[in-house]
Amino acid sequence: MKSNGNVFIGVDINEIDTPALLLDLDILEANIAKMADFFKGVKAELRPHVKTHKTPIISHKQIEAGAIGMTCAKLSEAEVMVYSGIRDILIANQIVGRQKIARLVNLAKHADMMVAVDNPQNVDDLSAAAMTKGVILRILIEVDTGLNRCGVETGEAVLNLAQQISQADGLSFAGLMGYEGHCVMIQNRAERERETLKSVQILVDMKHLLEENGFPVEIMSGGGTGTYDITGSHTEMTEIQAGSYATMDTQYRSIEGIGDTFDCALSILTTVISCPQPDRIVTDAGMKVMTQEFEPPQPKNIIGLELVSLSEEHGKFKADASVNLKVGDKFGILPTHGCTTINLHDKFYCVRNGKLECVWEISARGKSQ
Repeated sequence: MKSNGNVFIGVDINEIDTPALLLDLDILEANIAKMADFFKGVKAELRPHVKTHKTPIISHKQIEAGAIGMTCAKLSEAEVMVYSGIRDILIANQIVGRQKIARLVNLAKHADMMVAVDNPQNVDDLSAAAMTKGVILRILIEVDTGLNRCGVETGEAVLNLAQQISQADGLSFAGLMGYEGHCVMIQNRAERERETLKSVQILVDMKHLLEENGFPVEIMSGGGTGTYDITGSHTEMTEIQAGSYATMDTQYRSIEGIGDTFDCALSILTTVISCPQPDRIVTDAGMKVMTQEFEPPQPKNIIGLELVSLSEEHGKFKADASVNLKVGDKFGILPTHGCTTINLHDKFYCVRNGKLECVWEISARGKSQ
């Protein structure tokens, strides 16, 4: 066995010190394969989002399975991915400010960079920096398709930005982007499909408007794990940015057609450190190792055990008489939100068949700039 930090490769899961973020490799690889299989049958291609797993080796596995490149939320995530050897990156966000734009154009010397815009001044700033550095940035106009976050309003604003980008030195107008994030968690499949198609149609209408005015639209980018098969089946969409599917979390379990397609590869291994009352169990996993912005995380495969509250370093559970846990026992907890939970950890403890196979650094953890 080879030591990796404070753990030996090949040991049983229960020999891993806690709290620890476990990643089941069989489930991860099955999730990646299922998503890749879907995209073999549609026009659109997969450009998975890094913001969930933040780990280069997982990105490489997704590309090996057929993904065309990666989507990043932040420039610092993109830097990690490029330095790991990935060469086709979309930053599905606005890169604003002299310092960040300088980093972007320098990174574009080493990879094919694509970035979203929704502001004329930002276009001018990107153009000036790209021209000075001697690079070409591919540009997607982000359109607000109902999320009411970033993105230009439809119509004249889209046309004006397309014209500005097309005339700008150092920039290449590539197409449109819109994220139907307000639809991905709709539980009922029929309702989710109905609302998603409304959102996609906004983007499609803008594509037609641009093409009618002489602006070819090569890329139509959008989609998430909750809508990958709806947005991904639309004949005018070309790229889907789904991310959570690889590791999954329990908030997707109730989403019809998603929770029964992809499984949860993530869990938090925790140790019981106190049993002060017959119905109270306290563990060493608190808010510093798992998040609860949607709902409390859930014990894995233990009926009768309920998470009552999280403090910084403790998880307090209510247990009924059927729960047989004592001080020193270890068990798993399923995160309700993988993206924010993973970002609290430096490493994945990667397991297969109950044994520790490897430890992966979460290299883009904390990369928020």
